[in-house]
Amino acid sequence: MEQFKSFRDEITRFMMTYKFALDEMETKIDILKQEFQTLHDYSPIEHTKSRLKSPESIVNKLIRKNHEVSLDSIKQHIRDIAGLRITCSFISDIYKVSEMLQQQDDLNVLEIKDYISNPKGNGYRSLHLLVEVPVFLSDRTERVCVELQIRTIAMDFWASLEHKIFYKYNQDVPEELLGELKAAADSAYSLDQQMERLQHEVQAIKDAHDAEERELLQTIKINGQQFQLPGSLLDILGQ
Repeated sequence: MEQFKSFRDEITRFMMTYKFALDEMETKIDILKQEFQTLHDYSPIEHTKSRLKSPESIVNKLIRKNHEVSLDSIKQHIRDIAGLRITCSFISDIYKVSEMLQQQDDLNVLEIKDYISNPKGNGYRSLHLLVEVPVFLSDRTERVCVELQIRTIAMDFWASLEHKIFYKYNQDVPEELLGELKAAADSAYSLDQQMERLQHEVQAIKDAHDAEERELLQTIKINGQQFQLPGSLLDILGQ
């Protein structure tokens, strides 16, 4: 009984480290989101969703891959126990968020898979990062793997529906539906590209408007004559 209790406690603590790693990553994402929202009145991150594989799912995956069923084997072979999906508005936001996370000193990036530039055969698109997150326990520090999936709203919508269809058909999806799913993925990507172009055009208009406002603020009119204010005076006024 004591041996069983000890084993149960060990598994519980093992799973908790992955939960703590997810908590750590969600805190990091929330900080970035709030920082951008406060300083730039815009955030590249729409929302996040985390998931933790169940012990049953982990064991089944080990068996499917013909690996030994043990905690050491899980650490070595199963790297997607903890997963975090980050949904962004635009394709450029995906790479912006990825770059910000890669620059964080305490994260160790193990692998990057760009399924946006190189989509899967079925049309799936997303940017995957496998990172190691430090988890500080009472008696040691664990480096825990977390899989990050960063995608647009359109990519996420398609992936969610594709998963539901495969689940409904028990993985045996008719060929004609596979073709339609691929076409839908291409349409979703075309929409992402169109929205990206629109976003750039809107930003260009805003930048031009801001430049005009700055130019107006640097001039004064006296008796119908326009004078340019010296840069040194503007610096003093800015202080």
